[in-house]
Amino acid sequence: MDKIKKTTGDVAPLIFGSHEMKEPAPAEFIPKHKTPANIAYQMVKDETFPQTQPRLNLATFVTTYMDDYGTKLMNEAVGINFIDETEYPRVAVMCGRCINMVANMWHTPEKDDWKTGAVGIGSSEACMLGGVAAWLRWRERRKAQGKPYDKPNLVMSTGYQVVWEKFCQLWQIEMRTVPLTHKHPTLDVEKAIRMCDENTICVVPIAGVTWTGMNDDVEALDFALDGFNAKTGYDIPIHVDAASGGFILPFLNPAKRWDFRLKWVYSISTSGHKYGLVYPGLGWVIWRGKEYLPKEMSFSVNYLGANITQVGLNFSRPAAQILAQYYNFIHLGEEGYREIHSNSMAIARYCHDAVGKMPCFKNYSENLENPLFIWYMEPEYDKTAKWTLYDLQDKLMQRGWMVPAYSMPKDIEDMVVMRIVVRQGMSRDMADMLIGDIQDSVAELEKLEYPTPSRIAATKSEKTKGRVYTH
Repeated sequence: MDKIKKTTGDVAPLIFGSHEMKEPAPAEFIPKHKTPANIAYQMVKDETFPQTQPRLNLATFVTTYMDDYGTKLMNEAVGINFIDETEYPRVAVMCGRCINMVANMWHTPEKDDWKTGAVGIGSSEACMLGGVAAWLRWRERRKAQGKPYDKPNLVMSTGYQVVWEKFCQLWQIEMRTVPLTHKHPTLDVEKAIRMCDENTICVVPIAGVTWTGMNDDVEALDFALDGFNAKTGYDIPIHVDAASGGFILPFLNPAKRWDFRLKWVYSISTSGHKYGLVYPGLGWVIWRGKEYLPKEMSFSVNYLGANITQVGLNFSRPAAQILAQYYNFIHLGEEGYREIHSNSMAIARYCHDAVGKMPCFKNYSENLENPLFIWYMEPEYDKTAKWTLYDLQDKLMQRGWMVPAYSMPKDIEDMVVMRIVVRQGMSRDMADMLIGDIQDSVAELEKLEYPTPSRIAATKSEKTKGRVYTH
């Protein structure tokens, strides 16, 4: 038998005629031998091929579309490490400009030329930095008063994003949560105040609750906290988790007071990679002024060629997202952001109204505060249905859409809902296709003779586990 000749030199080997393509991809050990670049590329590409297209993922809040110039800019900067300020000083300058713009967008009272803030790899890091700053300020104050500082706590609603659970666990802070209820679908301010005491490091309202898309009333909280602090002598501040709302409210509801216009808002965090319209991962945190950022959070090193001081949990971090954010600020301006977010809200309202007209569903809220909404099964319909929202999720996944079904947080965990998050990149035509696919999927489910496993579980009051990822 003639031996198969290996291709050498500059001639690219066949991809689907190569022996690598008939073998399983490496899973445990680094291969002993090289694989040509075009074949390695295709192997990785093929493994992601069957997945849902990012723009059809309506579960995520994260940006899945950028224009060609923004994408090009990020691709060209993929090798730049932001932390190397000596080598890439202009990136640091652009980061500072972004911090200035975000701070001024939120009505910072700080007068310095360079506002006080930090960049993070997503709003999770930004939230943690805001939380750490609040904890350190509280600890320093307790030390100065000669009081114990071993039992800090934080107050927020059960609508928190998981980063706050991580923060409290990692820094050993008691997490005091105000239940979300059908009567109070956002933070109950009165209950939040009752949970506060001398050990409370901050209260965390949310602008754009992950579970519902609704906004906590930060202004009402600020008013109540002002009275509470005056009566008790405490100095309990507010950190606003504005992961979603931080880039929505300034453009679509600029008159709403939720930011540094309020007395007790000491810090705010947001996701640049959500409605800041940048690919993941980018977060921003802004403090009211330099005095609110503890010095212990700044670290200096000299082994990169100069003394570099940074605030952050991570050290090395991508610069591409920072450049993309600055590009968006220049390219879009206030006008562009307003137009894009207005369109997203219009598409969200269109979907919200269409879903609400279906007899099997009921919208959780009649009003939209952000470009997302949730709905649940109409109670009377639900009593006789042979399917659940988990089955609808599966049907939509078969059509390429990711529309999550999930149970609500503690105290209302018996309610199962679905959520649509509308982002830049979703058009009216896509919305029509989605609504059509929901209607067709419901029609198929209504033809079932027998109840689905999730319906049987619901009938028995058993919890249906969400989809489980396995390797």
